[in-house]
Amino acid sequence: MRSDEPAGTMTDMQFLSSPPGYDLTYDDVFMVPQHSAVSSRLDVDLTTPDQLGTTIPIAVANMTAISGRRMAETIGRRGGLAVLPQDIPTSVVANVVAWLKNRHLLYDTPIVLTPETTIGEALSLLHKRAHGGAVVVEGERPVGVLTERDCAGWDRFAQVGAAMSPHMITIEDGTDPAKIFDLLTDERVRIAPVVAGERLVGVTTRKGAVRAGLYQPAVDGGGRLLTAAAIGVNGDVAGRATTLLASGVDVLVVDTAHGFQQKMIDALRSVRAAVGPDQPLVAGNVVSADGTRALIEAGADVVKVGVGPGAMCTTRMMTGVGRPQFSAVLECSAAARAAGKYVWADGGVKHPRDVALALAAGASSVMIGSWFAGTYESAGDIHSDSDGRQYKESFGMASARAVSARTREQSGFDRARSGLFDEGISSARMYLDPARPGVEDLLDTIMAGVRSACTYAGASTIEELHARAVIGVQSAAGYEEGRPRPVSW
Repeated sequence: MRSDEPAGTMTDMQFLSSPPGYDLTYDDVFMVPQHSAVSSRLDVDLTTPDQLGTTIPIAVANMTAISGRRMAETIGRRGGLAVLPQDIPTSVVANVVAWLKNRHLLYDTPIVLTPETTIGEALSLLHKRAHGGAVVVEGERPVGVLTERDCAGWDRFAQVGAAMSPHMITIEDGTDPAKIFDLLTDERVRIAPVVAGERLVGVTTRKGAVRAGLYQPAVDGGGRLLTAAAIGVNGDVAGRATTLLASGVDVLVVDTAHGFQQKMIDALRSVRAAVGPDQPLVAGNVVSADGTRALIEAGADVVKVGVGPGAMCTTRMMTGVGRPQFSAVLECSAAARAAGKYVWADGGVKHPRDVALALAAGASSVMIGSWFAGTYESAGDIHSDSDGRQYKESFGMASARAVSARTREQSGFDRARSGLFDEGISSARMYLDPARPGVEDLLDTIMAGVRSACTYAGASTIEELHARAVIGVQSAAGYEEGRPRPVSW
């Protein structure tokens, strides 16, 4: 849209000039500023148009090393949706979902210790939270807060009751986030237990209070955190789908690397027949309009788009199959919108700009995997390299490691044969960024970029971003020109 065109005269993203005769990645394109009446980033509503219940356009990929209960809790509290992997047994998923449905919508789940817990045991738990703190309780009543700083100088066999901070304030459940921030700031306290009466119900920080005022949790019809789980296309997919729904899963994701195949279409049809017309179904992955239409006709409400753009995926190098992600999202979203449905852009994002461009291309949400792997909330354990830098191991869901886990019930010969056809990295180090070690830190950065992109486009919603976006094509030098320089030339 040119700056002198009235808003609402277009329904789809446009190119600044004639699009090239080749497909485009996110690096190949840029967004042109448009006349804007959106005066503040906070005026932008990032509720997703796919009506799944998410209030920010972020979905966490169903990767075993990334999406677990801590990730699902944290992302859900901030408005996104984490998809639990298909390799997890249904009984385990049921336990995770039950746990998630009982999490507080505003406050983080605390690490709980007793005064008799040893310092050594406490230190093994503290790194599991971005805020690095634990609450010491007697019964259900908090009596102290413990951080790594409190543990310095103490023997590992000492008890936390002696080391915990003597200065603790508690926050009453339901306190306004702005008041929480002011209380913690005035008291110079970074972390505080939240109580209902004397009973511990959560933990909050100054950053947590600010985020509670910026984000709205993604919730189900009963006001509990929204959940999603993936299923494959082999075996009794309809039976697994109904079992997952009975355990409380809200959104089902029928997932396979090559979504435009008959096995996927048959599986999707069987799931749709089993769960009824109103159950939200996501399916993928595809990269073409034909593939998108095929999955929608088979029962998908949302189609996942992307073959080979992920950081852990070797499909394109192994097979030559895939498609540059920006063009794939653009074409598939147009096909989905024509049918009244939506797409998720799955993979290939490395910067907040990429998320904004995926939404401009027509995605209702953007699925992120490896970018979130190096965070406290991802499912893996924290390791340290020889320089003391913290990292977590990640691996692709088509890698030999993932295939081995997925085929664990097959014979040894069949598992060995399946292992020859891996298309992913089996072990990669994803380092925690000291400046942004938690997934919420990354969310803040991503959402700030997306909100700002919307204001540049004059868009107050995701749908308006797609309608108003004007996209140009750039050279590699053009992309490089836009990169910041953290040090001088």
